[in-house]
Amino acid sequence: MDNVSLYGAIFIVLVIVLLGIFFDLLGIAVTAAEETPFHSMAASKVRGSKESITIIRNAGAVANFFNDVIGDISGIISGLATGVIVLKLVAKFAIQDTIINVLLTGVIAAITVGGKAIGKEIALRHSNLIVYKLGVIYSLFRKQNKNK
Repeated sequence: MDNVSLYGAIFIVLVIVLLGIFFDLLGIAVTAAEETPFHSMAASKVRGSKESITIIRNAGAVANFFNDVIGDISGIISGLATGVIVLKLVAKFAIQDTIINVLLTGVIAAITVGGKAIGKEIALRHSNLIVYKLGVIYSLFRKQNKNK
């Protein structure tokens, strides 16, 4: 972050926050999805349906990884990166660090909390579709690993 411009640092923080929001959405979708529709899809040999069943059957571990591991890491990294941005702003504009620290931290927290609230609503409404898309991606990785 020291070698990145102020705008680049802000962009990086926003990307980290958005990744946290996205993975939180995935974790919620996995816990909310229903297994039943995927059985009929698997009977019709729809790509990703078997993997979706596996994801749902392992919802606790998958959600823990997405929500807690990735979510917590993105929260910690975005907080640290926000601190670097505060230092850059203080150095550039010679303003008091307490004010900018509170403002910037509040903005990042609002984006995170608001984004996760919106993401949870999306995840609950479209959980099966989201898990199906995860299953398709998972099936592509499994296919690549079989070819090696």
